[in-house]
Amino acid sequence: MEILKTKGKSFTLIELLVAIAVIGMLSSIVLVSLKGARAKTRDARRLSDMRQILTALQLYYDKYERYPGPTSAYGECEGGCGCWDTSTVDNDGDGKPFIEPLVDEGLMSSVPRDPIGTGTCGGYTYRYYRYPAGSYGCDPSRGAYFVLGIVDMETSNGPHPQSPGWSCPNRNWQNEMEWVVGGFEY
Repeated sequence: MEILKTKGKSFTLIELLVAIAVIGMLSSIVLVSLKGARAKTRDARRLSDMRQILTALQLYYDKYERYPGPTSAYGECEGGCGCWDTSTVDNDGDGKPFIEPLVDEGLMSSVPRDPIGTGTCGGYTYRYYRYPAGSYGCDPSRGAYFVLGIVDMETSNGPHPQSPGWSCPNRNWQNEMEWVVGGFEY
């Protein structure tokens, strides 16, 4: 009886290194594309948050015929940010860091925060401010007005394509935030 002996074939070291390099490059490409998808998802959430806040602001206005603020009236005046109410800092320590009256009135269970939420005045944060009538050259007969914005978004550099924008003759907030909206009381 004859036993066949076959020489086993195996991969050479070079073939293994090439395969590992190809797998590494493919995984890098997948990770980069996932990072972009995550950024788009966070930006979509930011825009959704703004729609929710705008709805709550309108409900507040319908009830009181004015918008919440100024921030000093409800303890969130952050001096370092020019008294802008930001979504990342709870200045009075009550657990409601952003537009407190919306939560206090039951219009929102909690006001959304930026998904990344870094920084206080800049970075990934939301901002709100209520200006007195006539500020920055806006028509005083239109009353006080609010400005609500997203300071930084991940998928745009400069104004976001969906930003409604907001400006008065002497100030354009779109130059300060990537997404911004405002509204007059009258």
